[in-house]
Amino acid sequence: MSSSPSSSAQAARESVAERLKELRLDAELTTQELADRCGWHKAKTSRIENTKTMPSQADITAWCRACNAADHAPDLIAASRSADSMYVEWRRRQRTGLRRVQEASVPLYQRTSRFRIYCSRLMPGLLQTEGYARALLATIADFRGLPDDSARAAAARVDRSHIIRDGHRRVVLVVEEDALYHRIADDAEMAAQLGYLLTTMSYPAISLGIIPRSVHRNMWGTETFTVFDDNRVHVELLAAKVTVTTPSEVTLYLAAFERLRRMAVYGAEARTLITGALDSLG
Repeated sequence: MSSSPSSSAQAARESVAERLKELRLDAELTTQELADRCGWHKAKTSRIENTKTMPSQADITAWCRACNAADHAPDLIAASRSADSMYVEWRRRQRTGLRRVQEASVPLYQRTSRFRIYCSRLMPGLLQTEGYARALLATIADFRGLPDDSARAAAARVDRSHIIRDGHRRVVLVVEEDALYHRIADDAEMAAQLGYLLTTMSYPAISLGIIPRSVHRNMWGTETFTVFDDNRVHVELLAAKVTVTTPSEVTLYLAAFERLRRMAVYGAEARTLITGALDSLG
């Protein structure tokens, strides 16, 4: 795996900075000369070229004009916006509440034909019951100091999950056994959640594998991630959601998922692990 899940975002920022630097060099301008033409301090030019500062739309427009390359501005502005959206802090994304986050992802889920999902500590969002989701989202809202709309957000999450039943998508999920035991909700809700996992195993479009605690590992547990088809990965960090679209990095996540998938057990063996977690609730 890459050294940091945010490396795709950083690589995109560096690409924008490099393209701006190339325009300056092609125009045979020093950093001071470019700064003079743009009306800012020389240090700002250096900060932008060294990715210490992300340029604004106005900065990119001024830079391109100074280099007599105004036609490059639209593409660079679009690339800069894309880089900025790859790494999105949860607080920024969730500031208007958790329900909107669930609803905003619906178009992506609807156009995805194959999901690959790995979860190390929590139940996969697509398989969460409303009670489990409500408890989890309330905890998230409390931890991040957000408006608590967990009940509506949970309902929206469950509504979004209905796509797994339409028969048009393939959903492959790999969950660590530990996730079955994390008491996110009270015992009754946990029992309902585990029971629902057993139910979903009968859905023809779903493959659910559980990685036993005792398995000999050839791949360490990673952060939770979802692969959408073969071209986009969402990685869930404590502070942010990272979107990975660089082909080489998507390939790494696919390779990791394949190793994790092969360590999992399925069918009767997976059911035994789930019922074991159910029995532990007493």
